[in-house]
Formats: sequence, C-alpha cells, structure tokens
Amino acid sequence: MPIIRKRDKVLHPDLSYFVNGLCFKVHNDLGPFLSEAQYGDALENLLKANNLSYTRESALPVSFEGEENRRNITDFIIDSKIILEIKAKNMITKDDYYQLKRYLISAKKELGILINFRRKTLQPKRILNQS
Repeated sequence: MPIIRKRDKVLHPDLSYFVNGLCFKVHNDLGPFLSEAQYGDALENLLKANNLSYTRESALPVSFEGEENRRNITDFIIDSKIILEIKAKNMITKDDYYQLKRYLISAKKELGILINFRRKTLQPKRILNQS
C-alpha cells in the first residue's frame, strides 16, 4: 500500500480546476489589457452564472492589536474554500505572493490561487497555507 503524504494531496481539485477554467475563459474573452476591476466583474458574472458561492472584496480580521480595520481585503473567497487573488500588472512580485499568504493565514484557508490577467498566457499559481 503506497504512503500518501499530505504534500502529495491536491487540495480542492475539482473546485480549483473549475475556478481556473473560469479565469481562462475571462482571459480568452477579454484579453490582457483591462483593469483588475474589469476582470473581477467578468469573473463575478461567471461565478453567478455557474451558481458558485463566493464573497467578493471581503475584509479579513485584523492581524494584530492596533491594525486598521479593512486593511486586508480579498478579491474573492470561493465556496468558503479558496481565496482567489487577481492582478492586472506586468509581473507578479514577492509582495503579491506574501499578500496572498497573509490572507490565507488570516482567513484560515488552505488554498489560494494567484492570477495575473495582464500576461499574454494565463499562469495560475497555487499557494498553500502550511501553517
């Protein structure tokens, strides 16, 4: 009997595959030159059309005493399982990665997907919360 290690298990495979497919549809339909808000609106329309539960621009709890409220706002939380963070910029930076890691820890979610719609080809990045 093979040993299955936690890191070998794909989190939320069906949901994450479906969400990635919606992102590819938005990118194929709209191209790489719109604003983040426009991609978010198009994605929200597809989430509604496919009856997926989601919240958009949800404020996460403060991380420490004295932090301003609404400092950390996710783009989407889908089916209470996946944080989807969308960007429309030339390149994803370490700060974007760290931002999503913060959101995952604060929201106590296991999986985040980072998408940059500005690229010619879409390359979703799966980010795991290992804490």
